[in-house]
Amino acid sequence: MTFGFAPPSTTSLTTATGGASRHGRLLEPAEWTAAGIPLLRDPREVVNGLHARHSPTPSTAVIAVLGPEEQLVASASFVHGSNAADGWEYRNALLSRLRRVIPHDLRRRTPVRTAVLLYCREGDERWTEEDGAWMWGLRDACTLHGLRCGAYITLTRGGWQVLGEGRGGRSPGSDSRPERLGSVQAEFAPMTLSTAGGAAEPLRRTAAR
Repeated sequence: MTFGFAPPSTTSLTTATGGASRHGRLLEPAEWTAAGIPLLRDPREVVNGLHARHSPTPSTAVIAVLGPEEQLVASASFVHGSNAADGWEYRNALLSRLRRVIPHDLRRRTPVRTAVLLYCREGDERWTEEDGAWMWGLRDACTLHGLRCGAYITLTRGGWQVLGEGRGGRSPGSDSRPERLGSVQAEFAPMTLSTAGGAAEPLRRTAAR
C-alpha cells in the first residue's frame, strides 16, 4: 500500500504550552515499517475477534496481547479523552491497561507474547500524526512490559487497515455492529499473579473494558 498523509483526527502534537512537540514522540510510517514489526498470520480474525469483544466506537483504543500461536491472552479497551496526540501520554495509558490484565514478561530474555493495538477513529485510512503517536506509545509500552511490539490497526468508516502492511478490509468498520463471539466468548483459564507482598492472587485473563 502507499501511505498518504492526512491531518491528525484530533489535533497535532502539542505540549502543555501549546507548541509543537519537542520530543518527537511519534513514528512516521517509514520508521514503523523499518522497525520489523511482526506480521499477523490472520489479521481479519484478530480484528473480528477484538471488534466482537469490545465493540469499539471512535476514540476507542483496544490493546490486546497474543500468545505464541496468535491466540488472544488478554485485552482491554478504553476511550482516550485527551485532545492532544502525545505518544508519551498514549504509552502511559496503554501500559496502565496492560498492567491490569496481564503480568509483565521483563524477566524473559526474549519476548514470547505480542501486543497489538486496534484504534477506532474518524477520518480515512491514511496515516495521521495521531496514528504516529499511538505507534510510538505502543512500541514503548511493549518495551516496558516485556512484550514484543505487534501490529497497529486502524478502524474507520471505510473498514480496517493494518498500517505498514498494506492489508485491510471493508468490514468491520467504525460504524459496524459487532458479530457474536460464539465459542470465542469462553473465559480464558485463570493464572496466578504474584503481588508485591509475595502473596498469589488469581488473575483471570479475560477481556477488560
